[in-house]
Order: sequence, then structure tokens, then C-alpha cells
Amino acid sequence: MEAEAQRWISAFISAQAAELDAARNTQLAYARDLTDFAEFLDRKKSTIAQADRAMIEAYLVDCEAQGLAKSTRARRLSAIKQLYRFAFEEGYRGENPALQIKGPGRSKALPKTLSPEEVERLLTAAPETGRGNDRLRNACLMQLLYATGMRVSELVSLPIQAARGDPRMLLVRGKGGKERMVPLSPPARTALAAWLAALDAAQEEARQAHGIAPSRQLFPSPSKEGHLTRHRFYALIKEIAVVAGVAPSKVTPHRLRHAFATHLLAGGADLRSIQVLLGHADISTTEIYTHVLEERLKELVLEHHPLARE
Repeated sequence: MEAEAQRWISAFISAQAAELDAARNTQLAYARDLTDFAEFLDRKKSTIAQADRAMIEAYLVDCEAQGLAKSTRARRLSAIKQLYRFAFEEGYRGENPALQIKGPGRSKALPKTLSPEEVERLLTAAPETGRGNDRLRNACLMQLLYATGMRVSELVSLPIQAARGDPRMLLVRGKGGKERMVPLSPPARTALAAWLAALDAAQEEARQAHGIAPSRQLFPSPSKEGHLTRHRFYALIKEIAVVAGVAPSKVTPHRLRHAFATHLLAGGADLRSIQVLLGHADISTTEIYTHVLEERLKELVLEHHPLARE
């Protein structure tokens, strides 16, 4: 990739981080997608500064020829559009060649989820997985995840102060630094209190014995971040699935988030409330769960409509 392309991409990502508080993972995704685009242009003897609409569309055709999913192609075009909008606004280019390009759209596949029975087995297995205080931590993690529908990154990075005072609600810092309140169920509050008591006792013992300062994290870890990592929790939830007798391939942190939303909707919650609880910026993101509403409406008609009766 040429040096000029690197400067454009670096400047764009820095602007995203500074102005929109883009998360680290988002910045890395932009970098990967735009680097792939720049390398394609290199092969076509073109550059980001020179590429026109036809060249961008040729790149999208190439992505489709590689068999990339619609969602991947849509994401890459989104990155390209944002890059050229940034370049136009900053005066790097006098026009925006991506302005009129329409993407392939995203396939709205139904989210894979877990049944209430499977979730119950996971919640029962969590305090039986691991040793010592790890069992209390695992129970707390699983109860909080299912009770709130938090993203795994939001869960593992919770500060310990969020748990003080037996809270009825947690303040969660989500994507883009946006904060929201999520309610806690009684089982989640019980698991949280038990884990916090054990954690405080263990950290006080470490302080007295070795002078180790208490962690500010609710789920501390010797990792670089100072808290349990997403990767470790991903592996942990598989271990819990084995103990629960649920196929590990079916169980991921994100599926528990889907289960939270799906089970609430099936129980009568409205889509707008689910949007707020999940921290979705746009209601269209939450609409992937409307299949639950459609099933409920169908059952309602079949059960109560006079013509549906035999």
C-alpha cells in the first residue's frame, strides 16, 4: 500500500476516534477494510486519491466474486463512503466519488438464540463451574448477562463502583461512550452481592499480605486491560455449556444477548423498550427481533379469531 493511502487512512481513523469516540475494535475494522481497498487499487494501478466511481464499483464486484457475504460488502462500502466524505470535507478531494454508490444491503438473518430452558440450565451450571471464588464470579457474570442483555465488552469492563450499594439498576457505558441504565433482576442482584463480598474479602487479604492495591474492576484479571477479557469469557461460557449439557457450539455471549431480547419480546415487551435496553442507536437494528412479534401475533389470531376456529 502506498504511503499516501496510509496517510489518508490514518487521518480518517484518527478523526473517527477523536470526533465520534469510535471504539478500538471499530477503528481496527475500518483499517482492515480500507487497507484491502487500497491494495486492490494498487493492483489496478490506481490510488485512493485517484479512484473514481467506476473503480470503487469494480472493487465491490471483486468482493462479490470472492464470495464475501452481503454484510461484509456493505460494511466495506460504508467504510469507503465515510473515508471519501471525510476526504471531501477536509479538502483532500474536490468531489466524493462514492456519494451515489448504493450497496448490496444487509441480509437480515434471524438471530440465533437459546430457549428459556437452555438458559436456565446455563444459569444453574455457572456456580458449579470452576473452583472457589471463580464459581461466584461465573454465576454473577451469567446472571448479569442474561438479566441485562449487555454486550460482552460492556459486561467484563464494569467498574467495581457500579456494584456498590446493592443497586437496582446498573449504569453501562456502551458504544461511542453512550451511557444507559439497565435494571437488575433479583437473582442478578443476589449473585452480584455474593461475588462482591467474596471479591472484597480476597482483595483485602491480598492488600494486607502483599500490599496489593484493590482493583477498580468488578471482574479483575492480570490481563493488560486489568479485567477479564472477552476472549477468556468466550472460553468460559463454553465450559459452562459443557457442565450444563448444552451444545457448546450453540452458546456464545452474543446469543445470550439475543436470548435476553427474544424472551422479553415473547413475554410482551415492546420493541422500543428493547432498543433502549440493548443500547441500539437505531430502531432498525432492533427490528431483527420482529419475527418474535410476528409469531405471537399469529398465535393470537389463531387462538382468538372466530374464523380460525374449527
